[in-house]
Amino acid sequence: MSVAHTVVTVVAAVMAGFSAYSVFARAEWAVKPMADYGVPASWTPWLGTAKAAGAVGLLVGLAVPAVGVAAAIGLVLYFAGAVITVVRARWFSHVPFPLVYAAPVVAALVLS
Repeated sequence: MSVAHTVVTVVAAVMAGFSAYSVFARAEWAVKPMADYGVPASWTPWLGTAKAAGAVGLLVGLAVPAVGVAAAIGLVLYFAGAVITVVRARWFSHVPFPLVYAAPVVAALVLS
């Protein structure tokens, strides 16, 4: 395992964890856009849990690589779904936001 992989994985986990915390804390800047995109409010705990599980999985993956790969794939699929949701809602200027969170996850997956 390289230093680059470790650093990128920790950064990806921190970013996904922060995103999950923002959903759980119902931060307006995180929850309001989801409502604007048409995501039901009842989904927010599940979406936050998915991101939190992915963040923990990335960190566990530093010791158990298969778990890290599975977590990274799950987060990549999550953020791909976020991009699709934003595009379907026609908020094209918001597409970069999920991509910012997805980029370090993809990098961690590539470096694993």
